[in-house]
Amino acid sequence: MSTGAFSIDQLMELAGLSVSQVVYRVHPINKGRRVLVAVGPGNNGGDGLVAARHLRHYGYQPTIYYPKRSKNELYQRLAKQLEDLDVPFVDDFPKALSSADHVVDAIFGFSFSGEVREPFPAVINAMAETQVSVTSVDAPSSWDIEEGPPKSGVGSNFHPNFLISLTAPKPLVKHFKGRHFIGGRFVTPAIAAKYDFDVPEYEGLDQVVEVGPSGQKL
Repeated sequence: MSTGAFSIDQLMELAGLSVSQVVYRVHPINKGRRVLVAVGPGNNGGDGLVAARHLRHYGYQPTIYYPKRSKNELYQRLAKQLEDLDVPFVDDFPKALSSADHVVDAIFGFSFSGEVREPFPAVINAMAETQVSVTSVDAPSSWDIEEGPPKSGVGSNFHPNFLISLTAPKPLVKHFKGRHFIGGRFVTPAIAAKYDFDVPEYEGLDQVVEVGPSGQKL
């Protein structure tokens, strides 16, 4: 997307806004305000931090699990913005999960490959086993971008309730069985044509659109 003159800050802000709108849609405040956001060390985690800020302004009570804080200035500023809003950061994921109404999985995104490293295996297993609904950002954490969930080990039984694909769906969506949203109301016709994908029709002020298993708008 850098070819469209977008900065990483802009893209992360738009992505996080899209994530927050999905949470607002699938888990309205009357279902519970306590949203636990599991944040990874990269861009996917940055999207989660932005989403948490928006959710706080919507009236939710987000809590952040962010064990591998980045030293990058952008991520430090995103964390400081949340601290200034009195959003708590926690170290004990299972304890936070026990009192959460909804979870945002912003640990690993489309660039993930290899093994899941500590402390995230236990976190992903907890998300897989919880009865609390989970929204994954761009990819369920631990899933292969092409092949979907691992055949065994960490993440093999992780099937979140909701998924928001940022910019465009990734090949792994053919393995996803929950409600699927696309957030990418910034993609230019030239980018869509270059990479040969269709941009869905967004309505009104919406930054997201829900799509069915075959990609049709719902």
